Amino acid sequence: MVEYTLEALGWNDWFAARAGHCGARDVAARVAAVDRDLLLLIGAAGYFRARMPGKALHEAVEASQRPCVGDWVCVEQSAQDQYGMVHAILDRRTCLRRKAPGDAVGLQVIAANVDYVVVVQSCHYDFNLKRLERYLVMVREGDAEPLILLTKTDLVSAEALASQVDEIRGAGITVPILTLSNVTNEGVDALRDLLAPGTTYCLVGSSGVGKSTIINALLGRDALGTQEVSGSGEGRHTTVRRELMVLANGALVVDNPGMREFGVLGAEDGIEASYPEIVETAWQCRFRDCTHSSEPGCAVLEAVQDGRISADQFGSFVQLTKESAFFAASYAERRKKDRERGRFMKSAKKDLADE
Repeated sequence: MVEYTLEALGWNDWFAARAGHCGARDVAARVAAVDRDLLLLIGAAGYFRARMPGKALHEAVEASQRPCVGDWVCVEQSAQDQYGMVHAILDRRTCLRRKAPGDAVGLQVIAANVDYVVVVQSCHYDFNLKRLERYLVMVREGDAEPLILLTKTDLVSAEALASQVDEIRGAGITVPILTLSNVTNEGVDALRDLLAPGTTYCLVGSSGVGKSTIINALLGRDALGTQEVSGSGEGRHTTVRRELMVLANGALVVDNPGMREFGVLGAEDGIEASYPEIVETAWQCRFRDCTHSSEPGCAVLEAVQDGRISADQFGSFVQLTKESAFFAASYAERRKKDRERGRFMKSAKKDLADE
């Protein structure tokens, strides 16, 4: 059995200071994968399986309160039971999340305690600046550091690739950009050299942009199933679950299924961090509660009109701000109804017990 130190898996003093909920017989371990109610954990003794108590699962009203890939947990292992029992989930230092897909109003946690989120886009068919901005907002909202990786560079000209990089920079995005081709392997070594031992990297992006192929190249083996690309150069999505893996050099990577949508929810801090020029300019507005729509003396609108802030950048800022506020209000209303329903059920149970 492979042995690891907790520090090699990302453990540090921050988590140690928050491990007070661990019992005397508990050990710390990290969630490598979640299969419904069964967890794959990795700790000092390697990989093993564990479960959450039924009561804890029942009390976790929000999906975000349940263990996710990257979480640190307190778990008790027993020689009599093939599964460990998780007694506590430690606080998350960072958290990559999004609005739950579809019509549901809630949060979906994609990965926890990641140091860097690598936003992967194919520069052949998948390049989308608006979607990229969404990812970067939520990465910053979760306090992780973003990186941009443009893949399939062998399918476009050098001029087209340079134009896409210029478009990213023109939008005010200063995040480091890497480029890579899984066909020629150009850029693979640069990415591998960037990944540091004991540091966690999460790869996110649409289906078929090459995330699993990249991780296979980093692992040096075909650990993740991949399929041939289509005639358009679009990969066929095969990853079906999130999984934390340890590379030979000690870096940790999380592979993710492709995501067709990435809604923002409660992302005020992430939006401000992604558009610092707009936020700084807003301090010069005549009114403190300026909405930057039609108010007189709006410094932001003036900056847009004279070209100091691009119209596209301002449009993205407005769109993301409105979307975040709308879903946050809907989320707050749903939480209020859930609490009222919970109080009603508790009162009804008490009345039945008193009869």
